[in-house]
Amino acid sequence: MRVLHAIFAALVLPLALTVSAQPSAQRIRGDVVDVDGQKLTVKTRSGELVRIVLGDQYTVTAIVKVEPSAIAPGKFVGTATLPQPDGTQRALEVLVFPESARGNGEGHYAWDLLPGSMMTNATVADVVDVDKARRMTLRYKDGEQTVVVPANAPVVTFEPGTRVMLRAGAHVMLGATVQPDGSLTATRVSVGKDGLVPPM
Repeated sequence: MRVLHAIFAALVLPLALTVSAQPSAQRIRGDVVDVDGQKLTVKTRSGELVRIVLGDQYTVTAIVKVEPSAIAPGKFVGTATLPQPDGTQRALEVLVFPESARGNGEGHYAWDLLPGSMMTNATVADVVDVDKARRMTLRYKDGEQTVVVPANAPVVTFEPGTRVMLRAGAHVMLGATVQPDGSLTATRVSVGKDGLVPPM
């Protein structure tokens, strides 16, 4: 569980921007082109080919689709959203965290899924059905957000994965460290299970 907790934290915490000589971070989403030992090549959603060197003990986490009913009061979730004119947020996806990852990345902050998108990691205080959508009240340590989840918004969770999942054609998301020479390294990779495209 300790290993999984670290994986979840790396995936959901916002990437810090640094002004020092410390290595910076880069979030990568795309499809695996090739895996050669610890050398991973990914074609990003923008069409760029990036090469990442994986650490000796790198781990794989599976992203798995779940039913919308998994969104329930008391659950800790992460949701990428777009702000709406009425002050609510429209969910682009919802990640229902395993209980062991409760509290990771808690808050409401900018996200890079789409221009202007936000991320809210918080506890579900309330959820009700509204027409064909679900309306969540999310509470975190500094505030509250109302998020409307459309019927077509993917709902997913994390589960342990295996390195076998990391193969050509797999849809992945990872946080890579940019080294001083510009190369990329990573110790964790998140893979969509059964062809799922990681929605966050």
